[in-house]
Amino acid sequence: MSILSKLFGSTSDIEKRLEDAYVTVIKEKMQMSESEARKMIRDTIQHEKEASLKEGTLKSPLNTGDRMLEQEFIKEEIKSLLVKKRKEGVRDDDIRWWWNMHDLERRMMVALDRIIKMWAYNIYTETDGLSEKDALEKLNKHFPIWGDPEDITHFTGDDRPLPIELKERVNLYVEKRMRTDPEGFKKAMENSSSLNALIRKLITRGHI
Repeated sequence: MSILSKLFGSTSDIEKRLEDAYVTVIKEKMQMSESEARKMIRDTIQHEKEASLKEGTLKSPLNTGDRMLEQEFIKEEIKSLLVKKRKEGVRDDDIRWWWNMHDLERRMMVALDRIIKMWAYNIYTETDGLSEKDALEKLNKHFPIWGDPEDITHFTGDDRPLPIELKERVNLYVEKRMRTDPEGFKKAMENSSSLNALIRKLITRGHI
């Protein structure tokens, strides 16, 4: 579940809740001290807040997902957008989950992904001694790439970016597989061109 999906407090309340939640994640994942993790998260929140203010989305309504679904067959631009997402397996609940969140929460989820991927890449190259090419290949086999599925700038075919609205469903599936069948799932990842390709296959088969 999202951290702030039902929160209607002030921006400072949201920032505090995000900070506390993500400091815990960063400490455990990256083995950082409390002070290091807190500084990193505070700096990231400030950066994302400034971007949100600049783009005018900080005060976006918390029921944007509901409104999108209500207007899907009224406004052509929304219908066109959702048709593309549904082709990738996105459901109504996914749209509500992502778009009913506070803008700052959405941005922080994306930012946290970016931070963890950078950390993993450094581990692959500096600790494991992989080349840049091999490190990127490993990264793409172990982490989803989110974005516009029609963007083929860097990836094509089933390796293309996945809609961010799938994030929670994918995370829940990955967590379950890593608990119940870690070796089988790791083998499936290694045998796929990317985690995105594996996810698309699992969605098609109805597993995600």
